[in-house]
Amino acid sequence: MTKQPIHTGDAPQAIGTYSQAVEAAGVFYLSGQIGLDPKTMELVDGFEAQAHQVFANMRAVAAAAGCTLDNAVKLTVFLADLGNFAKLNEIMAGYLSEPYPARSALGVSQLPKGALIEIEAVLVK
Repeated sequence: MTKQPIHTGDAPQAIGTYSQAVEAAGVFYLSGQIGLDPKTMELVDGFEAQAHQVFANMRAVAAAAGCTLDNAVKLTVFLADLGNFAKLNEIMAGYLSEPYPARSALGVSQLPKGALIEIEAVLVK
């Protein structure tokens, strides 16, 4: 099996030992994105702004892979506060269309840099 890293300057640079995404056998595995502004590498303020930034970042990585978010088959969402679950659904509806990808949503005690949301995705071309 060969794997190909995916990289774009339109999404935040990796802040650890990982790739923004990796393609293997036609499947694209997008690393978790938090609400970092790719120009400043600073976290945007508030849950809604972070959620929108996460989807913008994921859209940019998907585009670098020759995909769109419509290629998403699975999302894993990490929330620092499950009280934001309804708002998450509302925001997601603006970025994804039916049939929606499969999804898991987990409440976690902490995320990198104090983020309020992180999402990772699997896309298939």
